[in-house]
Amino acid sequence: MKSVAGAADEDGISHPRETSVLFGHSEAEQTLLDAYRSGRIPHAWLIGGLQGIGKATLAFRMARFVLAHPDPAAPVVQEARSLAVSPDNPTAGLITAQSHPDLLVLERTVGDTGKLRSIIRVEDARKVAMFLGSTAGFGGWRVVIVDAVDDLNAESANALLKGLEEPPSRSLFLLVSHAPGSVLPTIRSRCHRLMLRSLATSDLRQALAQTTGESVEPDVIEAAEGSVGRALSLLDGPAFKLRRQTAALLERLPVTDPRELHALADALAISDLRAFEVALDAINDWMTARLNIVQHDKAKAARLADVWQEINSVARTTDIYNLDRKPLIFRAFARLAEAARD
Repeated sequence: MKSVAGAADEDGISHPRETSVLFGHSEAEQTLLDAYRSGRIPHAWLIGGLQGIGKATLAFRMARFVLAHPDPAAPVVQEARSLAVSPDNPTAGLITAQSHPDLLVLERTVGDTGKLRSIIRVEDARKVAMFLGSTAGFGGWRVVIVDAVDDLNAESANALLKGLEEPPSRSLFLLVSHAPGSVLPTIRSRCHRLMLRSLATSDLRQALAQTTGESVEPDVIEAAEGSVGRALSLLDGPAFKLRRQTAALLERLPVTDPRELHALADALAISDLRAFEVALDAINDWMTARLNIVQHDKAKAARLADVWQEINSVARTTDIYNLDRKPLIFRAFARLAEAARD
């Protein structure tokens, strides 16, 4: 696998490339399987949904299946009931080892400072053209996974777009997005959209039990809203408290209580990175819900997408340069209040 990916997942959590089990999303999995064995699968898929619900796991599961079974008409494909591939399969082993020549993964990479970069660099995205221009190592498909397309900046998005516009035969793009509504229209228009629902409570419990090896408190399950990633973040007590504090302020928008906003900003200013990210997740969730409400009004959706990009851009800058977080919180809530009044 030609990977421009970063380090292993934080906190020892398995990377989706190493995950053979998919909890929930059987309908979405069947959609991909049916499209593949039809012999007319769209060349690009935008897999959207909340962060931490299994989108990347599904993308790697699809890549594993296609690369292990390059002929859609083969009996093993036609008779398959899922996209499962045995961990003992050579293709699965190569993908886990990041050494499969026909899979390119675009992710944020680790920079010179040892920290994960805030974006997918343009020099990484440009590798797509070289990858697609070469002969498939095993003579089958070439698969590109982008996890997540939300992490592309303007330059890297344009570099990816060139591959999407004129893909060679037997090439497959799997683009993961936590906010499909904010993805560039030029990219969205070239992709078949596949939206994943939040995990059912039973699936979430099973996924967390496998990940943590223990049961998780009911209040964490409820607050996780079907996201394994969010539940794992919420297991940190201070992070959970700050998320609830952030969510309470968001629920009252466009009205804001200055004292409560100052209290939140002060708490986030001295919190650890995980707690800060959990609070930002709450803000992103609010914007996701808002985008779903106004998605049929293109003007309102465009304005909200601009607010989304602005807040996340400032958040990345704040993280990269270790800036005071309080101005970001005040700015974010001011812009969100405007969006709520729209």
